[in-house]
Amino acid sequence: MTSSLHRTDVNRSAILAQLGAHGAASRADLARTLNLSPALITQLVKQLIGEGLVAELEQAPSSGGRPARLLGLAASAGHAIGVKVGATHVALVEVGIAGRVIRSAEVPFDATASTFVLDLADRIQAFIDAGDEVTLLGVGVAVPGTVDEPGNGVVECGVLGWNSIHLGEALRGAIGLPVVIENDVNALAVAERLYGIGRSHENFLVVTIGAGIGAGIVVEGTVLRAASGGAGEIGHIPVADDGPLCSCGNLGCLEAVIGEAALVRRAREAGIIDQGAGIDDLLAAAEVGDDAAIALYRDAGRLLGRTLAGIVHVIDPAAIVVLGEGTVAWSHWSAGFEPAFRSHLQRHRRTIPVNVETWLDDSWAQGAAALVLATPFDTGSDVGDQGRLIRARLVGQGSR
Repeated sequence: MTSSLHRTDVNRSAILAQLGAHGAASRADLARTLNLSPALITQLVKQLIGEGLVAELEQAPSSGGRPARLLGLAASAGHAIGVKVGATHVALVEVGIAGRVIRSAEVPFDATASTFVLDLADRIQAFIDAGDEVTLLGVGVAVPGTVDEPGNGVVECGVLGWNSIHLGEALRGAIGLPVVIENDVNALAVAERLYGIGRSHENFLVVTIGAGIGAGIVVEGTVLRAASGGAGEIGHIPVADDGPLCSCGNLGCLEAVIGEAALVRRAREAGIIDQGAGIDDLLAAAEVGDDAAIALYRDAGRLLGRTLAGIVHVIDPAAIVVLGEGTVAWSHWSAGFEPAFRSHLQRHRRTIPVNVETWLDDSWAQGAAALVLATPFDTGSDVGDQGRLIRARLVGQGSR
């Protein structure tokens, strides 16, 4: 009896995974893809519809005969909380299983306070308590640092001053929900895999520009984490022997040359903006045609393009996605990026698509929520026992 029930749960999870990772499908499609009998698919789908996990959508086109009914995940099947941790604030979102943001908030937070772990747990719990009574699958937390394993959650983050912080264990104990913790750029890559370009590409690169320069590397559908979870730190590639000091302590890192702070510093030194001005002022100058401001962005784009060309030769992605706060100025970056990037690629790679996506204030936190929402649909995910708990809550509709 136990074995039969286990097989049923696995098959139910497989149906949810297929719909979540690949979109709407008919019963016949599911039976064929999952190698299950049509009768069993019909039985399991009936259960999932009755439990509010799956919904019938529009009819699929038919070349003759009765049109097939498409199935998709129900919007109410489960929600996740996404948290983006910064030095001075925390961004939080509640996201439905289809990826839509239900609500969001941004609250003050001091990452250097002696009580920062308890403070973070309190802010997450307060956000949960302010929401409606729905099934929460878990909490995803994105941090600007290295994480040993998403399901474990030991964080190294020089930007926040955190060293070997057992954040996952602490948050799970305080909140009582599954918690998955990951580097913030990797979290965006997971979101792209679940809802964006990754639905049609198994191998792609997510690049973020803004306060930092980072990358999420997806290989055969899985985010590459490597030995210590730190793969993708392209902002610390050395690009100048006598360059400026980077936050990591080295000289001439890519981030120290074209990150937001570096652009602002160079703009002030050149007199493009006033000493008290910031990145918004630099963009405003470029927008009104200031040649020096435009040249500054163009040079940054050129260096980014040359660097990414080298990375493309190493990992061979099928596509690149550019995200981050800095994309608001992409029209100025691209003037230098496109020619430098294409000209430094091998000829057969020069048509690789580069997709620059719209950036929203809660995009980082939405990426964090995707850490949870992707788990039931990714049998190869590296979240350990937290993944099992998340899948159990989805299939069993565990309580809030």
